[in-house]
Amino acid sequence: MSLPELLAPAGDWAALKAAVAQGADAVYFGVEAFNARLRAENFRLQELPEIMSWLHARGVKGFLTFNVLVFTDELPAAASLLLAAARAGVDALIVQDLGLCMLARQLVPELALHASTQMSITSAAGVAQAAAAGCERVVCARELSLKDLRRLQQQLRQCQQIGQCQQPMPLEVFVHGALCVAYSGQCLTSEALGQRSANRGECAQACRLPYALIVDGEQRDLVEQRYLLSPQDLSAWALLPELVDLGIASFKIEGRLKDPTYVASVTQAYRQQLDGLAVDPAAIRRQLELGFSRGLSSGWLEGVNHRRLVHGLWSKKRGPVIGRLERVEARGWLVLRSSESLRPGQGLVLEVADVNADPLEPPRELGGRIMEIQSLGTDRCRLRLGPKRHDVRALRPGATVWLTDDPQWQSHWQRQAALEVSALERPLRLRVSGQVGAPLRLQAVVPPLASGPITVESAMALQPAQAQALDRSRLEGQLGRLGGTGWRLEALELDLAEGMFLPVAELNRMRRRLLTAMADVDHTDHSASTAGPAEDHEAIERALAACAPQRPERSAAIEVPALHVLVRSLEQLQALIEVGDAVPIASVVADLECPSDLKTAVRLGRGHWPGGIRLAGARITRPDERWSLEPLIRAEADGYLVRNADQLETLSPLAPCVGDFSLNIANPLSHRWMLEHWGLQRLTASYDLNLSQLLDLARAVDPAQLEVTLHQHMPLFHMEHCLFCAFLSEGHDHTDCGRPCEQHVVSLRDRSGVDHPLRADLGCRNTLFNGRAQSGVEALPDLLAAGLRHFRLELLEENAEASVRRVRLYGQALQGRIASEAVWRQERIDHRLGVTRGGLRGARSERTSRLGS
Repeated sequence: MSLPELLAPAGDWAALKAAVAQGADAVYFGVEAFNARLRAENFRLQELPEIMSWLHARGVKGFLTFNVLVFTDELPAAASLLLAAARAGVDALIVQDLGLCMLARQLVPELALHASTQMSITSAAGVAQAAAAGCERVVCARELSLKDLRRLQQQLRQCQQIGQCQQPMPLEVFVHGALCVAYSGQCLTSEALGQRSANRGECAQACRLPYALIVDGEQRDLVEQRYLLSPQDLSAWALLPELVDLGIASFKIEGRLKDPTYVASVTQAYRQQLDGLAVDPAAIRRQLELGFSRGLSSGWLEGVNHRRLVHGLWSKKRGPVIGRLERVEARGWLVLRSSESLRPGQGLVLEVADVNADPLEPPRELGGRIMEIQSLGTDRCRLRLGPKRHDVRALRPGATVWLTDDPQWQSHWQRQAALEVSALERPLRLRVSGQVGAPLRLQAVVPPLASGPITVESAMALQPAQAQALDRSRLEGQLGRLGGTGWRLEALELDLAEGMFLPVAELNRMRRRLLTAMADVDHTDHSASTAGPAEDHEAIERALAACAPQRPERSAAIEVPALHVLVRSLEQLQALIEVGDAVPIASVVADLECPSDLKTAVRLGRGHWPGGIRLAGARITRPDERWSLEPLIRAEADGYLVRNADQLETLSPLAPCVGDFSLNIANPLSHRWMLEHWGLQRLTASYDLNLSQLLDLARAVDPAQLEVTLHQHMPLFHMEHCLFCAFLSEGHDHTDCGRPCEQHVVSLRDRSGVDHPLRADLGCRNTLFNGRAQSGVEALPDLLAAGLRHFRLELLEENAEASVRRVRLYGQALQGRIASEAVWRQERIDHRLGVTRGGLRGARSERTSRLGS
C-alpha cells in the first residue's frame, strides 16, 4: 500500500518553503481573493506560475484554495482565476461552490477539483454529489470519526461494486490544527453578528469568545469554564496508522494563518510518523504543543466525547503543561515543581485563580520570561519572571504552569524552516545528427515544448576523424555535464555516421547554448501564462453563457406573493391552523425535534394550505444515519424542505422539495446545478447574500424558483458538539448524558448581554440561534420589483399568540395592506429581544474581489 499524501498549509513563501523542506508531498495556499483565509498574508495572482514552477521542480504538488461561495457579479473574476490557475499548472483547486465546479468543467476541464470541507460532506450521498459536480477528491468534514470513515469507505466500495461509480472517491482528512466548533460551510455566526461571512473567508472567530450558560433563565456557575464553544486543537499524530489502514488518500494539516516554524515542526512530525521514523511520542507532543496548542486532542476521530473536546478553560495558545506552583516567596520568587529543566529566556504562564471573576471576561493570568532561576533538585526550581516586575500575590499553590515559548525551540525550527530544497533533476533526452561537411545538430527531444523542439548547430562543419571520433561514449561524456542545471541526461539518440570529429570545446559551447535556449523558452512560457485576461474575454463569456440558467420572459400577470411559514413546535402549527383563512399562508414547514411529532404534524396540517404541509429534516446526515430519514418518509408529507445531499437523494423522488439555505446557493450557476440535478421546486437563497447580491441573483434566475427568508433567528453555530452533554451532565455522549436537552431550556449569553437560544436536533447536534431576530421586510418593495414571490417566515420560540401576530403582520405586508416600514417599526416594538436588519440591508462593507477590480 502506498503512503497517503501529506498536505501542508502555506500562507506565504516562507511557510511554503518550510513545508517542502520538512517533507510535504503537497502544499495548499490561496491568492488575494476567493479563499477562506483572507486574514492570511496569501500570495498574489501574478506569483502562481512561479509558485507552481518552484514546487514542481521539487516534486511537490500545489493546490489552490478557491473554497468560498462566489457571488453573481464575481463570476467573470472567478473565471479569470480559473484560467490563471490552469495556465500556471496548479495541480488542483479546492472548491466549495457547486456553481464554480460547473464553470470550471466548462472553462478548464483539465483542472482537477477537490471538494472542500466547506461543502460539509459527511456521507456517501455527499461524496456522490461532489463527484457529479466534477470533483476528483473529497475533503471530509472534521466531525467524522474513524468509525464513520470506515463506514464511508465501505459504502463507497459498495457503490463501485454495483456499478454506481468507476472507483471509490479518494478521501482527504484533517489530521492536525485548529478545530471549528461548527460544521464548516454551516457556520453563520460572523455573517449574522457582523456581516463578515465565514463562507467568504472572513470568520471573526466568535467561537473563541467567552459565554455564560443560562439554564432555565438562571446563569449556571461553571467556575472557570467560560470558553464553551472553543475546542482543543486536533492532533491525530498517534492515529496515523489507523488512518493509513482505512485507505485515506491525503492527510491535511490546518494552518494557513500560522508562521513557518509551526508549519515546519508539524510537517516534520507527521512526515516522520508516516515514514515510520518517529520514536519518542513525548518529545513529538512537546514539539507540537510549542508550535501552537490550545490543548491537543484527537478531535472527533476517536468518537464523540463532548466533555473532552471542549474544556472551556481558555481559548488561546498555551503550550505544554510543565508543572505546578508550590509556593510564592518574597520579592517575586516562585517555587515550581517542573517536568523539565527550565532555562532563562523561556516564557511561562500561570493562571490566577479568581472566584469573583466575571465569566464573560478572559481569565486572569500571569506570564513572562524566566529572568533568574535556581535549581532545587531534579524536578524543583526557584525562579523570577520578567522583564518587568510582576505582582505574584494573587497566585495560589497548585496553579498550573505552561511553557508558552522556548527560544531554543524557536531557533531550531527557524533553521529547519529555512532549509534549502534543491530542485530535482529533470530528465533530458537529446538527439544528435550530422554528416561530413555540415554542422552538427543538437536537439532537445524531451521535454516537449509548446513552441516546438529546440535545436542548436555547431559553428563549424563536421570533419573526418583523425584520432578521437564522436562515438556515444564521447558525446554522453560531454553533453551529459549537466550538474547544477536541474537536468540529467536520460537518453541520447544518434543519427550520425561513424568517424566524425568536432572539438570538445565546440561540443561544450553547443550544450551551453541549448540550455540557455531552453531557459529562455521556459521564461517566455511563464510570462505568457501570467498575461492579463483580456485575450480570454470571449472564452469566459462563452463559458458563462453555457452555464447560465435560462430566465423565462416575465409574465404580464402579477403573481400573488406567497408566504411560507416554518414552525418549530406543534403549538405554533396548531395556532396557524386555528387562524384559518384570516392569515394568508401558502405552505407550512414543520421543523420538529421529536420524530414522533412528524406524523402528528402532517395529520393536523394536511389540507389547510395550498402548498400543503412540508417537513424539514436535520442539516447533517452521517454515514450511519440514513435511519433519521425514515420518520420523514413514514409521515407522508406533502413535500420537504431539504438540507443536505442525503435528503436530496432520498426525498426528492418522493414529493416536491424546496432546497434550504444550507445548500449555499449564492449564484445562478449553483442555482441551476441544484435545480437540474435534483428537480427541486425552489431554492432558498444563501444567507450570505446581502440585498444587492440577492437582487443580482434574482435577476439572473427565474425568480419563481427562488425563496427568500424575510424573518428568522439566524442559526449561528451548527455543531456536532453538544453543550447540554458537556456542561449539564457527567456523560460523554448521547448514550450516557441523561438527555438534559429534554429537561432544560438553555441559551448562551454573550459579552453584550444577548441570550442566544440553544436547540438539540434528532442526532444530538446543537444549533445556537441568534437571540435577535433578523428581518428583511424593509427590502420587500425591492424584492417584489425583482420578481420574487416566495417568502419565508421562520418561528423559533414564539407562543401561539406571538406566532399568529407575526404571521399576520408579514401576511399583510405581502398583500400590500401595510407598508413594509410599518412592519419594521412594529417588530421593533413587539419583539422581546429586539430585531435587527441583518444581512438584507444595503451593500455591506466587505472586502471585494481584487481580481475583478
